[in-house]
Formats: sequence, structure tokens, C-alpha cells
Amino acid sequence: MKTKYDKYGALHVGPKGRLVDRNGEVVALHGYSTHGLSWYPEYVNRDFFEQLKDDWNVDAIRLAMYTAEEDGYCVEDDANREKLLGVIDRGVKAATELGLYVIIDWHILSDSNPLIYEDLAADFFEKVSSRYAAYGNVFYEICNEPNENCTWADVKKYAERIIPIIRKNDRYSVILVGTPKWSQRLDEAEADPVTIDDNLMYSVHFYADTHRDELRKIYTDAIAAGLPVFCTEFGTCAADGNNAHNAEQAEIWLDLMDANDTSYMMWNISNRDETSASFVPECDNYTGPYKESDLREPARWYKKRLTGK
Repeated sequence: MKTKYDKYGALHVGPKGRLVDRNGEVVALHGYSTHGLSWYPEYVNRDFFEQLKDDWNVDAIRLAMYTAEEDGYCVEDDANREKLLGVIDRGVKAATELGLYVIIDWHILSDSNPLIYEDLAADFFEKVSSRYAAYGNVFYEICNEPNENCTWADVKKYAERIIPIIRKNDRYSVILVGTPKWSQRLDEAEADPVTIDDNLMYSVHFYADTHRDELRKIYTDAIAAGLPVFCTEFGTCAADGNNAHNAEQAEIWLDLMDANDTSYMMWNISNRDETSASFVPECDNYTGPYKESDLREPARWYKKRLTGK
């Protein structure tokens, strides 16, 4: 059976900021993000990815590698870094075999400002862009959620260092740039975009029970201005990953994104004891198949949204 990658090939940013295929046709990806690769590496395997592709209609996987949290890339030793690079390699290769697109995510969070570990980021993106330069299905997300004590000027300065490192090895992959306030300030990127490369998209993140009309207006204004936008993370609950599953607000968001051909990735693949996790804590099956009772309510909702059943 032909995969989405067989059909579309390597993607790039086209007119009006849309993601397009080799023929210039607009493509929107719908996928799932892992939780931290340090904590839930077991889900990074071919059998599980195949379940997501065949049973959920997922066509992209985001590999979320925390940088500063426990066992993060920037706060442990070289052995831990090699271990994380190995998990990424397993994920990229499994996704590639299955014809899935894959995002390598430099998942800053508590480190707040990407300039804090800029040198380690430069080394990391040199490694992965060299290793996967020939993989047309790989995207590079260079900073997950810039947040406190971080301006757009900081992010732009960081991007202007990291992007040329990637481009030295990989001339064609799409690069994803986070925005301040936990990837909500598309308006700041729109007002002063990165101009050293034209195959970039800017990340927006939303959690449906927290982010509503104010963030939707920022998003729609950015889309109307032609800013290339990719929703690399969303949830149906509150921004802390908990509280209720708000299907009504989530439907409003995804209907809006579908209308604008915006790609989106749901958070998160894990059995963590929180609303945003895909599996209940009792489910320790890392390869599938899964019963409906294994899935948390947001995951059941998303699966139905993608498959219609």
C-alpha cells in the first residue's frame, strides 16, 4: 500500500506559507508527539508506529527530546546523549520504513530560552542534520517552547545560528522555529521573520481548555498574512496537561486548522498519569494492538477525528 511519503515525497514551504509536495500541491500532516524520549523510549518502535499509521491514520511522528529536564540532553553526560541519539535514530528509521514524516524536536521547556544551551544545540543539529541529510521525511524543530525570560529577538538570534548549521548538511528539509510564550506569539515572528532561509515554518501550540479566542486570532491573523505555521503540539485539556478533555474547544481549533491546511501534532504518546497522555497508566503495551479501554478520552477522540470511526 502506498504511503503518504510515497505519494507526496519531500515537503517544502510553498506559496501563502502552506506546506506543499513535490508537485506544489498543498499537504497537511496529522500526527502524534511522543513524550520525553528519556522517560518513554519504549514507544519508539516500528510496530507501534505501524499501529498509529494503519489504525489511526497518523502520517507524522514528533520525537520530543527534552533538553534540561531529568535525563535531558543538556544536563547529563555524553553516554546519556548517545543513548538519546540512539532513540532518535530508531524512531527516524522506523518512521522512514513506514513512509511516515518525522520531526526531531529540541524540546526546551524549563530552560526557557534556547540561547542557554545554544552550543549544545549547535552540536546536536550538526550531528542529526548530517546523519539524516538524505532523508526527505525529516523535519527539524529547533526550539520547542521558548517561554519565560525569552524574547523573539533571542529566538531569532538562536535560529540564525542553528539554521545555517542544518543547511550546511541538509539543504531541503523544513525547519520549524518555536515562538515566545510557549509557542503562542506568531505575531512577533510575523512582524520580524527570520529571513536567512525560506523553507521555515513557525510553531504554534494550543491546549483547548486554556487557549481560545485570543490565541485563535493570533493564529488566523498570521495565516492571513501568509506566515508559514505548523502546530507541532496541541492538547484537548488544560495547558498543564491535566483537567478536563474539552472536545468542544478542540473541535473548534482543528476545524479552523483544517480550513487553513495547517498541520498538527497531538501531545502525547505515553501512559503518564495525566489527561493529555494517550494511554491509561495501567496500559504497559508499547506495540499494540490496543483496546478502547487502553486509551484515554482525548486519544479516543483524536483517533475518531482522524479515522471517522
